[in-house]
Amino acid sequence: MLKALRVIFAIICLTAVTLLFVDFTGFAAGHWSWLAKIQFVPALLSLNLIVIAALVVLTLVFGRLYCSVICPLGVFQDFVNWFHNHFGGKRAKRVNRFRYHAPYKKLRLTFLTLFVVMIAVGIVGLSSAAFAAAGLIEPYSAYGRIATQLFAPVYDAGNNVLADMSAASDNYYFYHVVPRFAWPVFIVAALTFIVVVAFSWTAGRNYCNIVCPVGTVLGYLSKYSLLKPVIDKSKCNGCRKCERNCKASCIDGHNHTIDYTRCVTCLDCIGNCSQHAISYRPATREKAADDKTEVKRSAQTDTGRRSFIITGAALAGGLAARAAVKGDGGLAPVKNKKRPDRETQVVPPGAISISHLNARCTSCQLCINSCPEGVLKPSTDIESFMHPVSYYTDGWCRPDCTTCGDVCPAGAIVSLDAAEKSSTKIGTAKVNLETCISASAGQQCGNCERHCPAGAITMVPVSDTPGAHLRPVVDEAACIGCGACEYHCPVGTAGIIRADRSAIHVEGVDVHRLI
Repeated sequence: MLKALRVIFAIICLTAVTLLFVDFTGFAAGHWSWLAKIQFVPALLSLNLIVIAALVVLTLVFGRLYCSVICPLGVFQDFVNWFHNHFGGKRAKRVNRFRYHAPYKKLRLTFLTLFVVMIAVGIVGLSSAAFAAAGLIEPYSAYGRIATQLFAPVYDAGNNVLADMSAASDNYYFYHVVPRFAWPVFIVAALTFIVVVAFSWTAGRNYCNIVCPVGTVLGYLSKYSLLKPVIDKSKCNGCRKCERNCKASCIDGHNHTIDYTRCVTCLDCIGNCSQHAISYRPATREKAADDKTEVKRSAQTDTGRRSFIITGAALAGGLAARAAVKGDGGLAPVKNKKRPDRETQVVPPGAISISHLNARCTSCQLCINSCPEGVLKPSTDIESFMHPVSYYTDGWCRPDCTTCGDVCPAGAIVSLDAAEKSSTKIGTAKVNLETCISASAGQQCGNCERHCPAGAITMVPVSDTPGAHLRPVVDEAACIGCGACEYHCPVGTAGIIRADRSAIHVEGVDVHRLI
């Protein structure tokens, strides 16, 4: 029963977190983004002391339930193990495939030390590349990249098939979406997927107990947990079935001991013990239970024992629907533009500064997936690799949208209200008069002026000559860098083949400020 409850909660958590990264409508982000904010490392980086304290208490009471219920990468490994047991070849190779082995203490402490050092180096600003490297083994972010780059394209393709089928019957409930894919992030996600699956397929939870820094920290905390799986030596018949089915390889069946630093509280051992010799009970009773066993043996009495079953946590959710609606102000879709070469990248409002973003972002890709306008893309620069940066080829950053800050679990993008968002300067528009069709060709345009939500662009004559061409002039003090001008500029579209980029683009600022 206890294991069944754990499995149910784990499936619910994994499904909800996966939907955060694959759902393009914004429904999942609007209802379950809190699951991202209770992940250990993001909560630590955002200084969410309440969540950190709750996770520590959870571990000290129940053991590593975080690793077997809340952590998406941990639950994903359990799924791989389940798949191996049911479809991985001959039955003899599927079951009883694990053996106890000594813990790799030096190796796991080495990974933990490297992780802490890289995080510290990134936070103090010495190297954002070191911080990005730390994000490669952070479990939540690693799974986010896997879901975004490997699962989301499949999800999008399935949606597009349904869109075609429904359109054939004049039903437009589904609509086409552009598959979300970025080669650099895909390569990282694919390599992570291969490593994690290989670990789980061959060695169970060794990735969690060797590479994962969260697993190491919570593992040593779980040594002092109140509730633990405890072996009753008087009932054990020495079959060692618990050891052979322990995916953490932490049960020594010969000596009737459990390495609690590696135990992930999956409770598989309880379900596999036909003698009911393993129970999940307060650890304070473990020594007392042994003493009672010795008394029973000497006195030839049967005192018996109680079994404690305690479970915790419940998930709540609501049902609602929200679709991301994009518009272009009545103009035709803007296509066939290339990204401009910016001297300074544009980072999302709420990032505070480029250095703040680089020192906090774990590259989980949640903000990128959740951006309703498709503005945020993963960076390919070394210092900010896979971090979100703004590109205005597919949309522009609407002043009333606060999604990226609302979903960021690590505090890399702080949450802003609509008033703060609309007055935060993230960049400045720059005009290329040589390619502007109004200034250089005398064509009536003014798209940048009409679509600027800040009123920062004005069309003025290029000279005092009557009938002179108009050119856009940017009031840099009023411009917020939203990219509406860049996105709506007709230069570079399929209809006007004058340039492959907009005649106006946004240059980022190192530090954001209110205007």
